[in-house]
Amino acid sequence: QVQLVESGGGLVQAGGSLRLSCAASGRTFSTYTMGWFRQAPGKEREFVAGISWIVSTTYYADSVKGRFTISRDNAKKMVYLQMNSLKPEDTARYYCAATSVGAISRRQSDYSYWGQGTQVTVSS
Repeated sequence: QVQLVESGGGLVQAGGSLRLSCAASGRTFSTYTMGWFRQAPGKEREFVAGISWIVSTTYYADSVKGRFTISRDNAKKMVYLQMNSLKPEDTARYYCAATSVGAISRRQSDYSYWGQGTQVTVSS
């Protein structure tokens, strides 16, 4: 069982940066692949970035590649999403999710545990 709590969202101007954090509970956190998803108003939730539990392989959606960086600290049971060069189209609620599937998955259905999300708003 894993519980996830996101933080770090807020209002930022275009071109700015934010760092999202996801605090996890559970003994086996280090064995879960972690992902960040986002959902904008009126749109479906979409995959943003993922990091595997083994060797911390990362994968990004094309829309954020080169601007966002996902990382994890297993000792602290934390996952981070560093977001740079933010654009208005990055405005969404961002969710942290965990899956026991070994490889990084872009499918929401593969993730068993979800946080409540944190709102990111980018003004133009």
